Amino acid sequence: METHFDEDVQDTDFAVFEPEPSEPGAVAREQEHSKQDLTLKMLRQVHESVGHVIEMLESGTEEGLANLANLVTNKKQIVKKMEEATGTRVVEGMFDGQAMIGPDGKSYSVPPNYASKSRLVEGDVLKLTIRQDGTFIYKQISPIERKRVVGCLSFDTASGGFLVVCGNVPYKVLTASVTYFKGEPGDEVVAFVPKSGPSGWAAVENIIRK
Repeated sequence: METHFDEDVQDTDFAVFEPEPSEPGAVAREQEHSKQDLTLKMLRQVHESVGHVIEMLESGTEEGLANLANLVTNKKQIVKKMEEATGTRVVEGMFDGQAMIGPDGKSYSVPPNYASKSRLVEGDVLKLTIRQDGTFIYKQISPIERKRVVGCLSFDTASGGFLVVCGNVPYKVLTASVTYFKGEPGDEVVAFVPKSGPSGWAAVENIIRK
């Protein structure tokens, strides 16, 4: 950071020069640039590690697989350092129809409006970035294979939520989705469900008013 001096000081036997006050936010910007440089450096390390992982997998040797295990450990350490440097935390998990379940079994709330707009299906893999200010940012990184189903919208008085009944199979749906399409019991619903395996939830694609 440069220090500026007053150029209008008159000649004296002993002149004292005082720096001008730092520009507001200058220190914060310098710290932010430092964080960005550190993050970029770590990302380059991850990029290089990925190249090594590919080479080791292709080699298929015991030494290569052992080195791969070491790289995985190093990657975890790099990610941890990145989180510490940027003040963010990244968690990956699976959408269960309402929330994201992390690898530790912890549940992370997913905004209903986001889940509805993105048509998230039970089983989709999400990445959650938790910023330093507490902001949650979700990204769908691995959608599960899905299929369309058509059913009838109904209201479950016991749970206080909406259902889409497809044949004899009931699927729970987010209230936000039904509200967005202004659906009412008896309306026809087009929804997404996992292509294989059982599911308790469906993602509303559209509602046809009766």
